[in-house]
Amino acid sequence: MATVAAVIASTHHPFYYRASTSTGADRPPFADEWVVKIEAFRQTLTRAEPDVLVMVGSDHFHQLWLDNMPQFLVGKAPFFDANWYNEEREFGLPRMRLAGEEELAGYLLREGLDAGFDLAFSNELRIDHSVTCPIITLRPQADLPVVPVYTNIFAPPMPRPERFVQLGRAIRGMVESWPQDKRVAIIGTGHLSLELGGPRQFGPHGPDPEFDRKAVTWIANGDVDGCLAEVTLDSLHSPGNATHGFMDFMLMMGAAGDGVKADYVDTLDLFHTMEAYFTWYPQGAPS
Repeated sequence: MATVAAVIASTHHPFYYRASTSTGADRPPFADEWVVKIEAFRQTLTRAEPDVLVMVGSDHFHQLWLDNMPQFLVGKAPFFDANWYNEEREFGLPRMRLAGEEELAGYLLREGLDAGFDLAFSNELRIDHSVTCPIITLRPQADLPVVPVYTNIFAPPMPRPERFVQLGRAIRGMVESWPQDKRVAIIGTGHLSLELGGPRQFGPHGPDPEFDRKAVTWIANGDVDGCLAEVTLDSLHSPGNATHGFMDFMLMMGAAGDGVKADYVDTLDLFHTMEAYFTWYPQGAPS
């Protein structure tokens, strides 16, 4: 059976690549601190020695649109192209091609359907920065096969937060039952409070620091019940108009386990958002 070597949750800020590679006058003042934090975070995946990455993210209306919006979709292809033109233009992200793990993708689909999740799939999925940014930060050599899992956090009607938690638990169980001797890291990316195009977008920190503080505490402590007691589809409008991406963090809390404290926690206040990084080691922290 496969081993869940690590469960990792992080933000997926598309400006990291440009900030970290800029030099001279083009290098932002926060870049050095950000790079130090990312390099430390990267080691949490490296130490887990994974063979495969299950990558949970959200398509930013790049490939999935209102004519066909699945709630949960699994990419099932031998490779995945990335990124999209606007991401190259606006964020300087490079074009990438990631190998897929078709057997695990097919296994998640079959087992997920049998477990009551009507998962969509795509054999022609092109992925965006919700998957490639954590590859850039956590595994820049991009040498491991991936299974992308996309969630709908943009287009109502969306699944409720508890459904994200349930799917996280299911993904963890399905990976552990996969009959292959592989080490799998489950990596999910979302964000804390976030405002896009609104009056609170470009402040010195996220639009709702109090929500961010509570969110980090919930995640770090594995407080699924406390989180679900406060977070609803309606409540997520208040911290910022794009804060529903926090439900991907809730999915990762489900994968990590109720009441399981993170082995690694770090944050960084940036312009308009708080970056957050969490790692759990289900088999115990590697030496």
